[in-house]
Amino acid sequence: MAARTLGSPPSILPLYARAAASLIPGTSLLPFIPGGGKDVPDIELVLAGVRVDPDKLARYAKVCGYAKVCGFSLRDHLPPAYPHVLAFPLHMAAMADGRFPFGAVGLVHIENRIVQHRLIGLGEEMEIRVRATKLQEHPRGLTFALLSEVRVRGEMVWEGVSRMLRRGGGSGKRSGHAGSEAELEPSEAELEPTAEWRLGGDLGRRYAAVSGDRNPIHMHPLLARPLGFSRAIAHGMWTKARCLAELESRLPDAFSADVSFRKPILLPARVVFASAQHGEQIDFSVRDAERGSTHLEGHTQPLPAKQASDRRNPT
Repeated sequence: MAARTLGSPPSILPLYARAAASLIPGTSLLPFIPGGGKDVPDIELVLAGVRVDPDKLARYAKVCGYAKVCGFSLRDHLPPAYPHVLAFPLHMAAMADGRFPFGAVGLVHIENRIVQHRLIGLGEEMEIRVRATKLQEHPRGLTFALLSEVRVRGEMVWEGVSRMLRRGGGSGKRSGHAGSEAELEPSEAELEPTAEWRLGGDLGRRYAAVSGDRNPIHMHPLLARPLGFSRAIAHGMWTKARCLAELESRLPDAFSADVSFRKPILLPARVVFASAQHGEQIDFSVRDAERGSTHLEGHTQPLPAKQASDRRNPT
């Protein structure tokens, strides 16, 4: 796979226009519109010299609940989910390739894994690499993953795996993955509710403004309905970021955080955050405050000391 180095972050709005155009019959025949391929092409995009804008970071932290949890003041390191925001333009650029089998509009984020090998300083210069995996069959359609890596002076400091679902077809076998509004049975795990969040109908638009993720399913009911949702739904990565903000005081510098996005959160909503410590692992969930149905389930684990050390001393 040959890597393609970008000179600057891709502009997201034109990429969304190309993704939306792929929904129009016949447009996939155009070489610059996604939909021309049968499988995910071998694409690796690289963006070097990435630095964080403190004002944008402050707005992100506010939307994701850091101010409500611990009283926000601009810290000297990045929140653990923020590198996903930095990698997102590269995600969109990869999916806008004309060889991609479909556009990004309407895709549903069903799983996410973050591995933070160490804290990333606010002033550090980063290199970001993104690539996509091949398609896999799923009970509700097809999935693929977007793999992200963040390095500082050659050192791997952060990794992300975002598994995406293209709904339609599929085997029809029962699965815990999200992608519709169907009910899913709550987990049997006993987690202690510690917070209730009231989410406004504009949450999707507010998170889109700080993340760049303007998938129509998050923006407005009139845009979400043609894509299979009765109302706009909350971003999965907002929900995960909000959970990690709630857990911030309990997380080590180096850890992994895995989540499954279950039933979508239809906005506006009232949800409950719950967590429990099992040894070094923290299990957590987000559930509907009235019906108890599960929106998100996840856990964090500290990284083994050897793994963290290996990343600090790459060969």
